[in-house]
Amino acid sequence: VISLGGDGTVLRGARLGATHQLPMLGVKMGRLGFLAEVMPDDWEPPLSQLLQGNYWVEERLMVRARVERPTEEGTICTICEYDALNDVVFSRGDLARVVRISASLDGGYLTKYTCDGLIVSTATGSTGYALAVGGPILPPELRNMLLIPIAPHLSMDRAVVLSEGTQVRMRAYSDHRPILTVDGQVVVEIEEKDEVIVVASPHMAR
Repeated sequence: VISLGGDGTVLRGARLGATHQLPMLGVKMGRLGFLAEVMPDDWEPPLSQLLQGNYWVEERLMVRARVERPTEEGTICTICEYDALNDVVFSRGDLARVVRISASLDGGYLTKYTCDGLIVSTATGSTGYALAVGGPILPPELRNMLLIPIAPHLSMDRAVVLSEGTQVRMRAYSDHRPILTVDGQVVVEIEEKDEVIVVASPHMAR
Protein backbone atom coordinates (compact mmCIF):
# COMPACT_ATOMS: atom_id res chain seq x y z
CA VAL A 1 0.00 0.00 0.00
CA ILE A 2 1.35 3.45 -0.89
CA SER A 3 0.11 6.30 1.29
CA LEU A 4 0.10 9.78 -0.27
CA GLY A 5 -0.25 12.46 2.40
CA GLY A 6 0.96 13.37 5.86
CA ASP A 7 1.21 11.42 9.07
CA GLY A 8 -2.56 11.43 9.51
CA THR A 9 -2.92 9.56 6.22
CA VAL A 10 -0.26 7.06 7.31
CA LEU A 11 -2.05 6.48 10.62
CA ARG A 12 -5.37 5.93 8.87
CA GLY A 13 -3.76 3.61 6.35
CA ALA A 14 -2.04 1.64 9.10
CA ARG A 15 -5.34 1.01 10.88
CA LEU A 16 -6.95 -0.15 7.64
CA GLY A 17 -4.06 -2.29 6.44
CA ALA A 18 -3.03 -3.96 9.69
CA THR A 19 -5.92 -6.43 9.71
CA HIS A 20 -4.82 -7.63 6.25
CA GLN A 21 -1.07 -7.64 7.08
CA LEU A 22 -0.43 -5.18 4.27
CA PRO A 23 2.91 -3.35 4.32
CA MET A 24 2.68 0.38 3.71
CA LEU A 25 5.03 2.97 2.24
CA GLY A 26 4.41 6.63 3.02
CA VAL A 27 5.05 9.45 0.55
CA LYS A 28 5.23 12.79 2.33
CA MET A 29 2.66 15.13 0.78
CA GLY A 30 1.13 16.70 3.89
CA ARG A 31 2.23 19.09 6.62
CA LEU A 32 3.71 16.45 8.92
CA GLY A 33 5.69 13.59 7.45
CA PHE A 34 7.51 12.04 10.40
CA LEU A 35 6.21 8.58 9.47
CA ALA A 36 6.70 8.92 5.71
CA GLU A 37 9.80 7.37 4.11
CA VAL A 38 9.69 8.95 0.64
CA MET A 39 9.82 12.58 -0.48
CA PRO A 40 7.47 13.63 -3.34
CA ASP A 41 10.31 14.98 -5.50
CA ASP A 42 12.38 11.79 -5.18
CA TRP A 43 9.92 8.91 -5.33
CA GLU A 44 11.12 7.00 -8.40
CA PRO A 45 14.40 5.50 -7.04
CA PRO A 46 12.78 4.20 -3.81
CA LEU A 47 9.84 2.76 -5.73
CA SER A 48 12.20 1.05 -8.17
CA GLN A 49 14.08 -0.51 -5.25
CA LEU A 50 10.79 -1.62 -3.73
CA LEU A 51 9.68 -3.35 -6.94
CA GLN A 52 13.03 -5.15 -7.08
CA GLY A 53 12.52 -6.52 -3.58
CA ASN A 54 15.21 -4.32 -2.06
CA TYR A 55 13.42 -3.28 1.13
CA TRP A 56 12.72 -4.33 4.70
CA VAL A 57 9.48 -4.25 6.67
CA GLU A 58 9.23 -2.75 10.16
CA GLU A 59 6.55 -4.23 12.40
CA ARG A 60 5.14 -1.79 14.93
CA LEU A 61 2.94 -2.44 17.91
CA MET A 62 -0.57 -1.04 17.85
CA VAL A 63 -2.95 -0.65 20.79
CA ARG A 64 -6.62 -1.56 20.95
CA ALA A 65 -9.11 0.56 22.89
CA ARG A 66 -12.49 -0.81 23.91
CA VAL A 67 -15.35 1.05 25.61
CA GLU A 68 -17.50 -1.05 27.93
CA ARG A 69 -20.85 0.03 29.37
CA PRO A 70 -23.01 -1.69 32.03
CA THR A 71 -26.59 -2.45 31.01
CA GLU A 72 -29.76 -2.29 33.09
CA GLU A 73 -29.75 -6.10 33.16
CA GLY A 74 -26.41 -6.12 34.94
CA THR A 75 -24.32 -7.27 31.99
CA ILE A 76 -21.49 -5.46 30.24
CA CYS A 77 -21.71 -4.53 26.59
CA THR A 78 -18.96 -3.33 24.27
CA ILE A 79 -19.84 0.04 22.76
CA CYS A 80 -16.93 0.29 20.33
CA GLU A 81 -13.42 -1.00 19.67
CA TYR A 82 -10.61 0.67 17.72
CA ASP A 83 -6.96 0.06 16.98
CA ALA A 84 -4.39 2.88 17.07
CA LEU A 85 -0.82 3.13 15.81
CA ASN A 86 0.09 6.28 17.78
CA ASP A 87 -2.12 6.60 20.83
CA VAL A 88 -5.51 6.69 22.47
CA VAL A 89 -6.35 9.70 24.63
CA PHE A 90 -8.98 9.72 27.38
CA SER A 91 -9.57 13.40 28.10
CA ARG A 92 -11.86 16.09 29.48
CA GLY A 93 -13.45 17.02 26.18
CA ASP A 94 -14.51 20.56 25.28
CA LEU A 95 -14.78 22.11 28.75
CA ALA A 96 -11.66 23.57 30.36
CA ARG A 97 -12.08 21.61 33.58
CA VAL A 98 -9.98 18.84 35.03
CA VAL A 99 -11.27 15.29 35.00
CA ARG A 100 -10.54 12.59 37.56
CA ILE A 101 -9.52 9.30 35.96
CA SER A 102 -8.83 6.11 37.88
CA ALA A 103 -6.34 3.76 36.26
CA SER A 104 -5.77 0.07 36.91
CA LEU A 105 -3.09 -2.17 35.44
CA ASP A 106 -3.90 -5.87 35.00
CA GLY A 107 -6.71 -5.58 37.53
CA GLY A 108 -4.58 -3.88 40.18
CA TYR A 109 -5.35 -0.29 41.15
CA LEU A 110 -2.64 2.19 40.11
CA THR A 111 -3.90 5.66 41.04
CA LYS A 112 -6.56 8.30 40.41
CA TYR A 113 -5.32 11.17 38.29
CA THR A 114 -6.67 14.73 38.43
CA CYS A 115 -5.69 16.00 35.02
CA ASP A 116 -6.77 17.06 31.55
CA GLY A 117 -6.54 13.47 30.38
CA LEU A 118 -4.50 10.29 30.04
CA ILE A 119 -2.54 9.12 27.01
CA VAL A 120 -1.87 5.46 26.28
CA SER A 121 0.81 5.54 23.62
CA THR A 122 2.77 3.06 21.56
CA ALA A 123 6.51 3.40 20.96
CA THR A 124 5.63 4.89 17.56
CA GLY A 125 3.42 7.46 19.27
CA SER A 126 6.08 8.33 21.86
CA THR A 127 7.33 11.12 19.56
CA GLY A 128 3.84 12.59 19.15
CA TYR A 129 1.40 13.85 21.78
CA ALA A 130 3.18 11.75 24.41
CA LEU A 131 6.42 13.66 23.84
CA ALA A 132 4.60 17.00 23.99
CA VAL A 133 3.48 16.28 27.56
CA GLY A 134 6.93 15.21 28.72
CA GLY A 135 6.97 11.51 27.99
CA PRO A 136 10.11 9.56 27.06
CA ILE A 137 11.10 8.73 23.49
CA LEU A 138 11.05 5.00 22.81
CA PRO A 139 12.64 3.28 19.81
CA PRO A 140 9.69 2.58 17.47
CA GLU A 141 10.40 -1.15 17.25
CA LEU A 142 9.87 -1.66 21.00
CA ARG A 143 6.71 -3.52 21.97
CA ASN A 144 5.90 -1.29 24.95
CA MET A 145 3.13 1.11 25.87
CA LEU A 146 3.27 4.40 27.76
CA LEU A 147 0.70 5.72 30.25
CA ILE A 148 1.10 9.49 30.58
CA PRO A 149 -1.10 12.12 32.29
CA ILE A 150 -1.86 15.42 30.58
CA ALA A 151 -1.37 18.44 32.87
CA PRO A 152 -1.74 16.51 36.14
CA HIS A 153 -2.72 18.51 39.24
CA LEU A 154 -1.41 17.20 42.58
CA SER A 155 -1.31 13.74 40.99
CA MET A 156 1.36 11.34 39.81
CA ASP A 157 3.10 13.24 37.03
CA ARG A 158 5.46 10.60 35.64
CA ALA A 159 5.09 8.42 32.57
CA VAL A 160 4.71 4.71 33.24
CA VAL A 161 6.32 2.31 30.76
CA LEU A 162 4.23 -0.83 30.34
CA SER A 163 4.89 -4.21 28.79
CA GLU A 164 3.01 -5.39 25.72
CA GLY A 165 0.76 -7.73 27.72
CA THR A 166 -0.54 -5.09 30.15
CA GLN A 167 -4.24 -4.26 30.32
CA VAL A 168 -4.99 -0.64 31.17
CA ARG A 169 -8.47 0.02 32.55
CA MET A 170 -9.66 3.62 33.00
CA ARG A 171 -12.80 5.28 34.31
CA ALA A 172 -13.56 8.98 34.46
CA TYR A 173 -15.31 10.81 37.31
CA SER A 174 -16.57 14.16 36.09
CA ASP A 175 -19.61 16.43 35.98
CA HIS A 176 -19.22 16.72 32.22
CA ARG A 177 -18.81 14.17 29.47
CA PRO A 178 -15.20 13.21 28.64
CA ILE A 179 -14.09 11.88 25.26
CA LEU A 180 -11.86 9.17 23.88
CA THR A 181 -9.81 9.92 20.77
CA VAL A 182 -8.02 7.34 18.62
CA ASP A 183 -4.92 8.53 16.75
CA GLY A 184 -6.43 12.03 16.94
CA GLN A 185 -8.96 11.01 14.27
CA VAL A 186 -11.79 9.04 15.88
CA VAL A 187 -13.79 10.64 18.72
CA VAL A 188 -16.06 8.74 21.13
CA GLU A 189 -18.16 10.42 23.84
CA ILE A 190 -17.86 8.56 27.15
CA GLU A 191 -20.78 8.23 29.54
CA GLU A 192 -20.65 8.25 33.34
CA LYS A 193 -20.27 4.51 34.02
CA ASP A 194 -18.26 3.63 30.92
CA GLU A 195 -14.85 2.06 31.24
CA VAL A 196 -12.07 2.32 28.69
CA ILE A 197 -9.84 -0.73 28.34
CA VAL A 198 -6.59 -0.52 26.37
CA VAL A 199 -4.45 -3.52 25.44
CA ALA A 200 -1.94 -4.38 22.74
CA SER A 201 -3.71 -5.00 19.44
CA PRO A 202 -3.45 -8.48 17.89
CA HIS A 203 -2.50 -6.69 14.65
CA MET A 204 0.83 -5.09 13.80
CA ALA A 205 1.37 -2.07 11.58
CA ARG A 206 3.84 -2.98 8.84
